Amino acid sequence: MTSSEASTQRIPPFVSLGSARSVAGMGMGSAPGRGESHPNPVAEMAILASVSRETTTGGRINVMDTMDDSSPIARELAHETRRRERLVGRKLPKPEKTRIFTVSNQKGGVGKTTTTVNIAAALAAAGLNVLVIDIDPQGNASTALGVEHHADVDSIYDVLINDFPLADVVAPCPDISNLICAPATIHLAGAEIELVSLVAREQRLRRAIDVYAKTRAKNGEERLDYIFIDCPPSLGLLTVNAFCAAGEVLIPIQCEYYALEGLSQLLKNIEMIQKHLNEDLVVSTILLTMYDGRTNLAAQVAAEVRLHFPEQVLGAVVPRSVRISEAPSYQQTVMTYDPSSSGALSYLEAAAEIAER
Repeated sequence: MTSSEASTQRIPPFVSLGSARSVAGMGMGSAPGRGESHPNPVAEMAILASVSRETTTGGRINVMDTMDDSSPIARELAHETRRRERLVGRKLPKPEKTRIFTVSNQKGGVGKTTTTVNIAAALAAAGLNVLVIDIDPQGNASTALGVEHHADVDSIYDVLINDFPLADVVAPCPDISNLICAPATIHLAGAEIELVSLVAREQRLRRAIDVYAKTRAKNGEERLDYIFIDCPPSLGLLTVNAFCAAGEVLIPIQCEYYALEGLSQLLKNIEMIQKHLNEDLVVSTILLTMYDGRTNLAAQVAAEVRLHFPEQVLGAVVPRSVRISEAPSYQQTVMTYDPSSSGALSYLEAAAEIAER
């Protein structure tokens, strides 16, 4: 046996990157347009690693089974691959009735909008019917879902102030079927003042949702499975409307110290809402976001939150991710912008946990 033949026997041939892409069915094109994404070297490694290949002896092995996981990158790659395998083919159950979540935190910049649109997108991609209501005057959720929200568009402002039917303002997300959005416009910035003088000012969103549900049933449309309300970072009348309309509160918490201070105040405000306006409201879900595993602080904050809220905190943790930050600039969620990213995987896990609770 020659040395070249011996070498050929020791090193099984790798599947080429191009064929691995085609086998996985994931188009990672170079042009980052709608429905496309930037190439992701780690994701490409994951695709290669998950493709079974022939050995020279005729058997089939999986690259993951023989990978040396002594390096941090290899361990992380192997861990992500195992997490993806648990999600493949999983069907999410439909809730017995429409679950309405208010996504809220008085502290800004903790990932409220990002959490809203990505969990909604993950649930819709699983075949569930989802509505996102954007009541933040900045309209970031509308942007991420690719829904127009300029000043001339009928929006949730018209529903709250002008008594428009919710059915007249909802628009479909162009990237994901089963996902619709009631957009926000800049007019919402003055809605706090305009709501003060209106009758039943705290219940206007709740009534609009009830009427919309009846309209869908009358028209023979499927019932909504989930409604997510994206709130501004304050406890004004817009957020109070969201609390009165919802049955559950989803709180994204950034893994930093200030987040713990803001959480205690938020819980006091929710307790006031429960006492005076909506006794059925419960804090059902807490999601840790912007987790940086390289710092002790993130681990300490996560441990502290889990200690005080063991039943509410999801097992899934959303890491700091450039992909998550980039997606809105292309008017997409990370679920469509880069479905192979670690951020998309974390939101898929979070959505699955919510659905199965």
